[in-house]
Amino acid sequence: MELAQIIEIARGDEPADLLLKNGKVINVFTGEVIETDIAIVHSRIVGLGTYEARETVDLEGCYVAPGLIDSHVHIESAMVPPPEFARAVVPRGTTTVVTDPHEIANVLGLEGIRFMLDMAKHNPLSVYVNAPSCVPSTHMDTTGAALEWYNLEPLQREEYVIGLAEVMNFPGVVAGDENVLNKIRSFRGMIKDGHCPGLTGKALNAYVNASIGSDHECTTVKEALEKLRLGMYIFIREATNAHNLKTLLPIITPENSRRICFCTDDRQPADLLDEGHIDFMLRTAIAEGVPPITALRMATLNPSEYFHLHDRGAIAPGRRADLMVFSDLQTPVAKMVYRGGKLVAQDGKAFLWKREIRGSVLRSSMNVDWSKVDFSIDVAGRRVRIIGAIPDQLITNHIIEETPQVDSKVAADLDRDIAKIAVIERHLATGNVGKGLVRGLGLKRGAIASTVAHDHHNIVVIGIDDQSMLTAARATAETKGGMAAADGDAVLAQLPLPIAGLMSDQPIERVRDQMDNLLKAAYQLGSPLHDPFMAMSFLALPVIPSLKLTDHGLVDVDKFQLVSLFA
Repeated sequence: MELAQIIEIARGDEPADLLLKNGKVINVFTGEVIETDIAIVHSRIVGLGTYEARETVDLEGCYVAPGLIDSHVHIESAMVPPPEFARAVVPRGTTTVVTDPHEIANVLGLEGIRFMLDMAKHNPLSVYVNAPSCVPSTHMDTTGAALEWYNLEPLQREEYVIGLAEVMNFPGVVAGDENVLNKIRSFRGMIKDGHCPGLTGKALNAYVNASIGSDHECTTVKEALEKLRLGMYIFIREATNAHNLKTLLPIITPENSRRICFCTDDRQPADLLDEGHIDFMLRTAIAEGVPPITALRMATLNPSEYFHLHDRGAIAPGRRADLMVFSDLQTPVAKMVYRGGKLVAQDGKAFLWKREIRGSVLRSSMNVDWSKVDFSIDVAGRRVRIIGAIPDQLITNHIIEETPQVDSKVAADLDRDIAKIAVIERHLATGNVGKGLVRGLGLKRGAIASTVAHDHHNIVVIGIDDQSMLTAARATAETKGGMAAADGDAVLAQLPLPIAGLMSDQPIERVRDQMDNLLKAAYQLGSPLHDPFMAMSFLALPVIPSLKLTDHGLVDVDKFQLVSLFA
């Protein structure tokens, strides 16, 4: 619509398209709750106050807040493409997400990124993309693609690409690695997100000098405060396996709250469908004592300003009519969700829309040389390094203990909660198999395996015996990617993920049911963890301290180098 006509409607000379009456509007600019009406034309708010309109909806005193924004999410971790992800989160009040498709990029490169961009179109959810900065995340793993700065440069011309995604290779930034710095230089003037767990002191100063503006990896108030003091935005994360929200809430003050946002990072179907999305973080924060409008601001205005998305994030003339309507300010639960002035969800249900999932257009992502897969490990030392999994965290401990062994072979040790772990390269059929030990999964028998292994997404498998490990690993390949639980020769449960070995082509409710069956099988095998598959997937990520495993072998992340299993 032409500007003059919009101004005419805003003056009240012509009727608006839609009027939302009798609402309590959350003003995130002033911190007020104002009883007023909202006039909407097409996708935009034209005015607040008394207006005439062709259609009127009585909100009956409900609160109205801007649509919620997820500051950092990997949609692939929901194990469904964007249309199904939207169907899960839009009824919760989320109208915009900023996603980093580095999961599928590590498997399929630009082909995968463009698939996600295409699937994000024509949905009741605004999906903005930050171009993956670390494909691969390090030189110590094998991926299906490698993207340099000149590969990423064309993405800058895409309408919904707004910056450079989390720069995970923080040791490379601090060391002045030219390959990393060239990507940062290429995105000059655009948003650059960070990822620097535990970084402090002069090294952190060096990292911030690269114009990296945010971090979502803080696990302590002390760490978050240091980064805030250096000018970074802090994205507080509440993922499926990384529960940082309650730990970090004490950092929020009236003075710094405008530099803090919410993000989910990696959240699986059961948590999305049962607990919620950003709305769950809102309710939790408010219950823990954060003022409701402060919490809402962190989920709306703050991320809109950080990402320069100034057309949303607030209820004001000229802003998009992305709105969440709810009845209780202390426990916000969306009753109605408007996106671009259209009602897209009501009472927890998204209105149906047709969007074909075209995963079949992608090439196969499973290429394993099974003749070279061998999980046996000869004992070559009295002491071994063990990955120490920490519940609800992505960081791990670097443990050194006496070697568990049977008949001169490294073995699991149930008394010490030690299982075997392996990473099988699946992209190039190199035959690489990284082998190690892990504590904290709680398995008593059998094995679990997955092609979701951050961020290289090779096959990761943890088990008590080699046969169970082989059965579980092969089961993932037979479904063109996925997850499996096995005991001996028997496959107990499976979740096929034929889209890049990361996502299903089924409805998210079906994926959730299959995941529930997998978790039941894992519990039967002894694991007490909330989601042992998600926990397992991050044991293969060599950019989060302290000890991780890739297809190249054990990685001491603190030293950023490969190390021997035997200490």
